[in-house]
Amino acid sequence: MILRLQSNIQFIYELALARMELRSLGVSFRVRNSLRSFSADGTADTSTLKHRLAYCEKIDDDFTDYYFIQKYNQTRSVNQYLTHWIYPYKGKYHPQMIRSLLNIIRLKPGETVLDPFIGSGTTAVEAQLLGINCIGIDVSRLCTLISKVKTESIYAFEEVKRLAGSVAPSNVESVQSDLMRKRSWEAAKDERVRNFYQMAEMIAHSDQARRGKDFVKSFYENIDKMMESVNDYRNLCKELALKLGNVNIIEGDARHLDIPANSIDGIITSPPYSIALNYVENDAHSLKALGYDLNKIKQDFIGVRGSGFEKFKLYNEDMRIAIGEMYRVLKPGRFCVIVIGNVTYRSEEVQTTNIVIETCKSEGFQLLRKVDKIIFGLYNIMQKEYILIFKKPEER
Repeated sequence: MILRLQSNIQFIYELALARMELRSLGVSFRVRNSLRSFSADGTADTSTLKHRLAYCEKIDDDFTDYYFIQKYNQTRSVNQYLTHWIYPYKGKYHPQMIRSLLNIIRLKPGETVLDPFIGSGTTAVEAQLLGINCIGIDVSRLCTLISKVKTESIYAFEEVKRLAGSVAPSNVESVQSDLMRKRSWEAAKDERVRNFYQMAEMIAHSDQARRGKDFVKSFYENIDKMMESVNDYRNLCKELALKLGNVNIIEGDARHLDIPANSIDGIITSPPYSIALNYVENDAHSLKALGYDLNKIKQDFIGVRGSGFEKFKLYNEDMRIAIGEMYRVLKPGRFCVIVIGNVTYRSEEVQTTNIVIETCKSEGFQLLRKVDKIIFGLYNIMQKEYILIFKKPEER
């Protein structure tokens, strides 16, 4: 059996994850000389591999599901397929990586993954595609809105489409401020429909603030693009006969999880990188539009609270509590993945990653693997973050 990697694979960490993914799915293999494919012994379940694999494009002559999934894309970015592109959230991680990690920690359809810092919902979408249930939690109403729209709109698509005709005018260029006064979608009985149109509004606020685009024109353009992406999702489900996982998105605090102990089958998350990004300031335009008092809510955001060096103290204490909660709710013998990176403060690198590792160990986790993940950013500046894989020991 020959397993060929996706054409967009270019980093060493991706090859490392591809190998870990195969081992977790019970495949005995060797890397071929080209480093672009694997030779497997043929004893593995080909159907399962075809359905689940993230980094392989073909198994012998058959394309994997993920090859087709990536084709449903309304953007120019290979990692923004289906609904992943919705809202330009800073700091989101690659969905391909999340799909592989779901395989690496051996989550099965019907089991539940928790992301206590759900952000823009990448973990939720990828779990949903694999038939894995997901609980996503975030303190930000913007994040929970994004995550809900990405995963729930497919179930309300007909009503979303029906309402679009009454929302959209015949001449977009002539429409101005009365659009937001009307907000005709607010009368919809289905919350998923209201969320869809509110999300289009949030993207328009972002486009106006960050790119100088006309607000109203952006609003209607994004309604069309979002509907196309949601319809893509529906069509994909039919084409691949997918049985989607259940998704439960909750506005809440990672430090105080309303989840029973020992009930979660796996955790994948990317918490704030200490003070690397002020999530309140970065999305201030949308948070204001949602009615938030920015000065008030920043006290609830991990990594934003406090000032100067006090921020680090508060961040470390908040993360200790959040990690303790993750340990509490995870089943014994199961895995927790944390994607994290260091930050620079006043020209000094702060070892956020090591602090998180030591905190996890002190709470009882065992560190199984630390994968270096190289990031190529603006102006070819090379940065690094880490994929940390922990295990909660079996009960004795």
